[in-house]
Amino acid sequence: MSRTFLMVKPDGVERRLVGEILSRLERKMLRVTAMKLTRVSRDTAHAHYEEHRDKPFFGDLVAFITRGAVVAMVVEGPQAVETVRSLMGATNPIAAPPGTIRGDFGIEITENLVHGSDSEASAEREISLYFTADELAGPTS
Repeated sequence: MSRTFLMVKPDGVERRLVGEILSRLERKMLRVTAMKLTRVSRDTAHAHYEEHRDKPFFGDLVAFITRGAVVAMVVEGPQAVETVRSLMGATNPIAAPPGTIRGDFGIEITENLVHGSDSEASAEREISLYFTADELAGPTS
């Protein structure tokens, strides 16, 4: 069992696709263990996209991810990183096959509905950006 980070980006929230995306995860027998609707601060956006800091599109990434609400989640299951990335489809919706989130709903490469970690190391880093240890511990009885 492994875990990964998945975010429904502002365009996915605006287009009311959160339920559809959750449904696809659950049909694939993945388990959402933490989830919240939030707004990404500029500081968190800079940390999230730090590997792109020197690229010309960095400012656009930050502006997009901070423009509205996102749904951040921790997803668990066998080969969670690979499974979630397969469900998402290629970054460019034109190249994403039908049946994937981006293939079915994506419109353009700059607004491609979801972000998923590309490795277990990235997942742990991204999870720590969006969730506290208490949030990951779950409800107490």
